[in-house]
Amino acid sequence: MSQHNRRGIVTMTGAMVFFVVNDALVKWVSTDLSTPQLIFVRGVMTTALLLALAGWMGQLQLWRTTLTRSVPARAVLDSLASFTYLTAVFHIPLGNATAINLAGPLFLTLMAVFFLHERVTPGRWALIVLGFAGVLLVVQPRMGDFNAYALLCLFAAVLHAGRDFLTRLVPAQVPSLLITLSTAIMVTVLAGVWSLFEPWKPMATQNLWQLFGASLCLAAGYHLLTLSMRLGDMSVIGPFRYSGLLVALVLGYLMWGDVPNTLAWCGIALVVAAGLGLLQSERMRRQAAGGL
Repeated sequence: MSQHNRRGIVTMTGAMVFFVVNDALVKWVSTDLSTPQLIFVRGVMTTALLLALAGWMGQLQLWRTTLTRSVPARAVLDSLASFTYLTAVFHIPLGNATAINLAGPLFLTLMAVFFLHERVTPGRWALIVLGFAGVLLVVQPRMGDFNAYALLCLFAAVLHAGRDFLTRLVPAQVPSLLITLSTAIMVTVLAGVWSLFEPWKPMATQNLWQLFGASLCLAAGYHLLTLSMRLGDMSVIGPFRYSGLLVALVLGYLMWGDVPNTLAWCGIALVVAAGLGLLQSERMRRQAAGGL
């Protein structure tokens, strides 16, 4: 295995763990603060951390490299994904939300078909259908608020797939840290505008510490994810995206006593199996192409 792929595996796994811990912390705070307020406060902290890090690394002087369409477009998609996903997380179990969000690779494959005109074999189509069947088992469509928020989480998965698609289009000369910083700034600005239309609530010291911890995790997760998408072969590092699901299920049980029902467990297994199958199929396709 190449050094780039080893680094990609480490950064992808780290990103998923940090993202799930961030989700758990903001879900905890959501009982005390409104959604736009906590996203804005967390965003200010995250942006400050990333600005300090970028300044220390001497990368701020390269800010002009971000003036390309793919960077702000990615930031907007990631911001919308954050808003929709967190709104869903605040109303459904953390493990379920994480599992639904893992449909992202399925949507990413569809984007490759429609936008890059990539040919998909019948076997890969079968895996995509299998994966979406798993998503339906997790969502368990029915009337009610739970279903509405589960569908919102599924929409967030589409947006996350779009973000990953655009990450590959960002020019190589744009530092990963500045891509992360641009996203943090966009999230903060949009959340700030949103918060103007929602009443602010007083924040306890505990809330500030929780949001500071979330901002550390978010900054680390954003940066590591961007690195992983640019470092290694997605067919190799992609399976490690699912490492966050185990963490989410454990935290969901420990913090809120959440345990997926039988149908949800079956759906989770199908989503993971389909995602891993697609990644294996992609690896075999590339190996075959390399042998020609």
